[in-house]
Amino acid sequence: MTFEAITKLIKDRRSTYAYDFSEEQLSKETIENIVSNGLWAPTHKLTQPWRFVVLEGKHKLALGEFMAKYYRELYTEEEFSTERFESTKQYAKNATLLGVIFQPSKRAQLPEWEEIAAISCAIQNMWLSCTAANIGCYWDTASATMEYGKRIPLEEGEQFLGILFMGKLKENIALSNRRRKPLSKKLTWLNN
Repeated sequence: MTFEAITKLIKDRRSTYAYDFSEEQLSKETIENIVSNGLWAPTHKLTQPWRFVVLEGKHKLALGEFMAKYYRELYTEEEFSTERFESTKQYAKNATLLGVIFQPSKRAQLPEWEEIAAISCAIQNMWLSCTAANIGCYWDTASATMEYGKRIPLEEGEQFLGILFMGKLKENIALSNRRRKPLSKKLTWLNN
């Protein structure tokens, strides 16, 4: 792969939300390939501090229902209309939901931030894999999602870190125009 090709892939990566997912489901093989790419993320002392759980069946509608009720309690009718309430109930129905679980290493005592940084790298690998396969994707850590995550069985010491939503894209969706601050604002050179 050329430098230009990897640069294009990185710049093409974007958050694509579940409303833009088609009804066509991802195959088990596709999901496994995406997660396998995540496993190649760098980890200090090779702790690989993650596990992922595909939330199938009842979870798709249960998550949408939970989100709708959660936001109904949080916002007024004006802020969260009946129409939005009803559409939120169906929000996750076309998505593949991948729960992100932090498994701290028991053998290597590493700072938590290093382990979560490794998980973020794994997510980025999966996100880029989705981009390369023209699959929509985003990592949801909103309060409703984090609250829903309390339903996922965890082992001692584990933490739920959100849900990676993935799905085949509908035809002809409008992709958002993305911007970044210029390099001159983010890169400095120290000579001493």
